[in-house]
Amino acid sequence: MNLVKTGKNVECHSLFFGHRKISFFLSFSKRKNLNISVHPDQKVTVDAPVNKSLDEIFARVKKRAPWIIKQKNYFERFQPLPTQRQYVSGETHYYLGRQFRLKVLKRKIDGVKLIGSFFYIYSSNRNDTKKTEELLNKWHEEHARKIFTKRFEICFLIAMKHKIPQPKIRFRKMLKRWGSCTKSGTITLNYELIKAPLHCIDYVIMHELCHLRIHSHGKYFNKLLSKCMPDWEWRKERLERVII
Repeated sequence: MNLVKTGKNVECHSLFFGHRKISFFLSFSKRKNLNISVHPDQKVTVDAPVNKSLDEIFARVKKRAPWIIKQKNYFERFQPLPTQRQYVSGETHYYLGRQFRLKVLKRKIDGVKLIGSFFYIYSSNRNDTKKTEELLNKWHEEHARKIFTKRFEICFLIAMKHKIPQPKIRFRKMLKRWGSCTKSGTITLNYELIKAPLHCIDYVIMHELCHLRIHSHGKYFNKLLSKCMPDWEWRKERLERVII
């Protein structure tokens, strides 16, 4: 049982459940009931009433340990699977679930074109792999913004029928998540998601849209998601196999 002070009114504790260490961030408030949450980044938070003792809190966390571990394992599977890239001719890269090979060519003007089954990378220095990476990433991000926006509009037409409010949407590169949703109503999509098939992109968008109504995972969330996207489990399974 360890304690680390992390900031104002927040403590980091840990305990063992068998051989599995569970760390959690504890805060106190005027709430009546103790709440345990597992977040997409696998962080565990505990919000407890001010009158709860540490012994009571640890007992509750230990009782919920199997569920906590299950949720952490779930989110671990839901993370992108990265591979080491060299950014040289002949290497395979993904776009919308399909594989394309790189052809790095020397040109005076930098650019990227997708022709047939190849990414043509035009660079003033074809041996500069860092530059090749930057050019390809820029191309992916430009196309991600266009496609994500279009897919969001399609998904939201369905979501709005289930009283899901319209959020703000933004895009950025994330290391551990395909997407996220804040309680204030902002959905963020990972640029890397552009490498997944369209049906997986739609799943992530719909998943985050449903969080605008139900913030936690559970039977009510799954019920709402099933109404909006009946085949979401199939899409989720495909997404878990995606390699970027």
